[in-house]
Amino acid sequence: MDIGVFIPINNNGWIISATSPQYMPSFELNRQVVEKAEAFGLEFALSMIKLHGFGGKTEFWDHGLESFTLMAGLASVTKRIRLYASTAVLTLPPAMVARMASTIDNISGGRFGVNIVSGWHKVEYTQMGLWPGDAHFGKRYDYSTEYVTIMKQLWETGTSDFKGEYFQMDQCQLSPRPQVPVKLVSAGQSDRGMEFAAEYCDFNFALGEGVNEPKKAADVPRRMLEHAAKAGRDVGSYMLYMIIADETDAAALAKWDLYNQGADKAALAHLLGHAADDVNTQATSMAASIQRSASPINFNMGTIVGSYATCAKLLDDVATMPGVKGIMLTFDDFLLGMHNFGTRIQPLMRCRSHVKLAA
Repeated sequence: MDIGVFIPINNNGWIISATSPQYMPSFELNRQVVEKAEAFGLEFALSMIKLHGFGGKTEFWDHGLESFTLMAGLASVTKRIRLYASTAVLTLPPAMVARMASTIDNISGGRFGVNIVSGWHKVEYTQMGLWPGDAHFGKRYDYSTEYVTIMKQLWETGTSDFKGEYFQMDQCQLSPRPQVPVKLVSAGQSDRGMEFAAEYCDFNFALGEGVNEPKKAADVPRRMLEHAAKAGRDVGSYMLYMIIADETDAAALAKWDLYNQGADKAALAHLLGHAADDVNTQATSMAASIQRSASPINFNMGTIVGSYATCAKLLDDVATMPGVKGIMLTFDDFLLGMHNFGTRIQPLMRCRSHVKLAA
């Protein structure tokens, strides 16, 4: 079972609350998180790309770094862990992302991958004059299909003459090419998103749901398996879970209750309002999941709250769900959370019994 960390590239991580840990993003913070992850034997680290925050009194995600340049820096200070950067496909041409990926592949010694972000948060793009119109909500995976096709052609052959609806290449060139195949991931919750992942990606990131109910999300990796079978490819799910741990269940639950009490209502109103912009949303999409959550302070991602032993048991439960190939973790406090995961939780997990810590 692969384990990775969703690193804090924007302020305050993934909790939209005034009573959760408050911090700014920095290279130093992310370096420490990823170095800890590598030392504890985690397989990967992923940085998102978020270009417009939600405001509110916490200024949630109003402060953020850029994904590719951050991961290039982290590639230079790590040795084993795989690193994924995210491209918002409406902001960067595929040929440029292919070249950036080839560069970081060179820096990292073949440890680099790309997360494809097709775009649902409209204001990220309207602020830069890059939004192609609301029809994009329904066509975003068609756009991403052309995008990925061009990148793969460049990585595999060094040239692309692709002609499509959105992109027209004219003997576009790339050299040097990556030394190993660049892994692609996406985060499709809807059936259309999973269909895209099954055809073009190596893994699909998906939200867990509920608090201490890991198997509540079992339908998500099951559906991904069905799409992969139709495509004739081996594509599994990396499930996203937040860990809030302490010495006892009661202490951890008290922290979770405190965070909910401090919910930044203005920032949440922005999030929920823009999630509703997508009139093409399927019931299974991330936007729909956020909107139906009774407590969306962490985007309705799966939340595991409890003692170190409780967290280990629940993560093992996630690992037993058919179609799950890995788990991507977030924490309320990333440095303390990463330390406690490596020293107190992971040693208790059956699905991680094979892990040997770095010297």
